[in-house]
Amino acid sequence: MNAVKPSGAADRAYRLTKELVLTGELPGGHLFSEGEIAERLGVSRTPVREAFLRLQVEGLLNLIPKRGAIVVPVSPGEAEDLLEAREAVESAAVQRLARRPEMIPDALERLRAVLRNQRQHAEAGDVPAFAEADALFHRTIVAAGGNALLLGFYTTLADRQRRMNVHALAPIPAQLPGVVGEHEDLLDIIAEAETKADTFAPALRAHLDRVHRR
Repeated sequence: MNAVKPSGAADRAYRLTKELVLTGELPGGHLFSEGEIAERLGVSRTPVREAFLRLQVEGLLNLIPKRGAIVVPVSPGEAEDLLEAREAVESAAVQRLARRPEMIPDALERLRAVLRNQRQHAEAGDVPAFAEADALFHRTIVAAGGNALLLGFYTTLADRQRRMNVHALAPIPAQLPGVVGEHEDLLDIIAEAETKADTFAPALRAHLDRVHRR
């Protein structure tokens, strides 16, 4: 039996609500109603309810009967699990680049392009856009390693990573240029991965410590 596909209105409600959660406009612990989203989109509550159910399955919302939904906060345990997974996967990608140095120039070109974009967001003080670019920078490191399995796994972390980035960076907008500087340091290590790959993991951990484990 074929599953019923969500309606166009339900998809719109799903995308909007998820974006509000991931960007922190709807923060962890916030209670809001189906009516708020329905009014914003100009749709009935039925597709919004469908969207809320999808987001509950994804672990972003808890539904409260007759009241609405509460945004599920990121727990300390989940945050640490995510950071440890990122450290392992990104470090493995750089180790692979060290074994395949012919891949390094292309990796550097892609990473520099992301950094240029991230620097512009830092100068504009646009935290949500900066957080998205931050996630892309780290994902580009993994993609550069050329391991499709690791990239597939890492991509499943994208929503959690983006949400954590906004949560960590929003209180410290003045430090966004410093984060870009640390990314430049990581890029310098990648440029010399043949001889410096072993220094990437501790540098990455120190970077994540300063951003997320303060």
